[in-house]
Amino acid sequence: MRRFGSGRAGTLARLRRRLGFERNELRRRVDRVQRLAALLLLLLLLGTAPPLALWTAHWSYDSGVAAERAERASRRQVVATVTSTGGIGTAGDRYIHETVQAAWTGVDGRRHSGSLPSWKKARVGAHRTIWIDRRSEPTVRPRPHSRTVTDATYAAAATVLALSMPVLLAYAMVRRRCDRHRDELWEAAWARMDADAGHNPKS
Repeated sequence: MRRFGSGRAGTLARLRRRLGFERNELRRRVDRVQRLAALLLLLLLLGTAPPLALWTAHWSYDSGVAAERAERASRRQVVATVTSTGGIGTAGDRYIHETVQAAWTGVDGRRHSGSLPSWKKARVGAHRTIWIDRRSEPTVRPRPHSRTVTDATYAAAATVLALSMPVLLAYAMVRRRCDRHRDELWEAAWARMDADAGHNPKS
């Protein structure tokens, strides 16, 4: 029990020393004020950042899930058939895109046609599954769940970063003020030493 108590007391003493709250004559009051301000700002950040980050992540996730459901409900997959090839765009001697003309059955049951990005070994009569919207126009696949999770993670990280910036700015201002005060104390101390040296010259 004695070893445990002494070890715990030693740990607390080291923690107090690192935080600058021990009774050390070399530490000035301004040093303790700066450490106390840093500790309070850290506690403020730890008390606000996690719950707000969790809230923004939850809000982003719910919004993403709602978008997933809406896009799945408004989009459907159909089979498109290539009707002609050779739609090529160029920039100088380089191809910048290649398209094919294709036809597919729309949501309304009627036949639709338009340009689609070419795919490997595309030829007349080739089939490919595409996504269309409620107007039977080609569109991208519905929002994947992985994007929802990624957006929620980014939202939480952005919240922590946004809350950290004013805290860091406040600490920088406190430290600058404390540094100025320390400089004034050093100048006053040097002035006293010079005065004492003048009144007590060496014989």
